[in-house]
Amino acid sequence: MQRRTNVLYMFRMSITLAPASWPRPPACVPAQLLDRPPNGARVRVAGLVLLRQRPGTAHGVIFITLEDETGTINVVVWNAIYERFRRAVIAGRMLRVTGRIQREGAVLHLIAEDIEDCSHLLDDLLRPEICRAADQP
Repeated sequence: MQRRTNVLYMFRMSITLAPASWPRPPACVPAQLLDRPPNGARVRVAGLVLLRQRPGTAHGVIFITLEDETGTINVVVWNAIYERFRRAVIAGRMLRVTGRIQREGAVLHLIAEDIEDCSHLLDDLLRPEICRAADQP
């Protein structure tokens, strides 16, 4: 049981398991491929929530940083979207976000349109075969 707890703890801090072990909702674009779709394209991504920020100077905008097995994704959540998906934004440990790509120079953001809490997929990481695989070098 301690090993399973350690695996979950490590996973919540950073992605330490092999990509084959990483739970991924279907039809999601990995972070490393987000530079390919054009500005304004609608895409779906998924990842662990690394950070949520709601600066007082941002007029209700929430910034979420997600991490998948290939990198990080910056998500912008406008207030109206936050109100619709409040529970997922606040409590989700793993989110699937559908939105539009916005580029400003080399910086890429995903403007959220739909947010789904996929934290239940993290339960797969507690399967005994995954825990044993994490012990391998």
